[in-house]
Amino acid sequence: MADQDKPLLIKRYASRRLYNTETSDYVTLEDIAGFIRDGREVQIVDLKSGDDLTRQYLLQIIAEHESRGESVLPVEVLNDLVRSYMSGNVSVVPQFLKVSFDMLRDGQARMMENMSSMSPMGKMPGLEVMQAQQEAFLRAMTGGWTGPRGTTEPQREAEAPEGEGEQKEDLDAIKRQLAELQEKLSRMK
Repeated sequence: MADQDKPLLIKRYASRRLYNTETSDYVTLEDIAGFIRDGREVQIVDLKSGDDLTRQYLLQIIAEHESRGESVLPVEVLNDLVRSYMSGNVSVVPQFLKVSFDMLRDGQARMMENMSSMSPMGKMPGLEVMQAQQEAFLRAMTGGWTGPRGTTEPQREAEAPEGEGEQKEDLDAIKRQLAELQEKLSRMK
């Protein structure tokens, strides 16, 4: 069985074909996107030079999805990214984006955990359907992100439970954030 803690090593041959070293077969960008959606980290290296090409290919995957109408990044964000590259100054954008995505994953995990652990709501008819819809919405919003090394955020949260009062505050904050996101989505349509 493959070691899920290590990134999946993909080698790029001179012909530009991508080779999965675990399964000993060629893969496409769509295959790599699938590995990432499933929570697997990947590393893409040039066979001859040993250069790490991971960023280049991840950006290419994003560009292809955006060009097919699967837009995730608003034009304003794309403009800000271009500006951050063109400014020549040290940018805080990369760190800001990392922290923002970490917070989004954490909020998603806490909300799902809180929804499933609420005992009074556990008896509510149709709760499973509502939870499934909420999970689908969050997967669509976040692209099915998982935590490092393939563990999902709810798994990591279960390993380090928090106090009940803190959970209620977190749940309230997450509900507010979700309402804001839903309002923004409805305005985008």
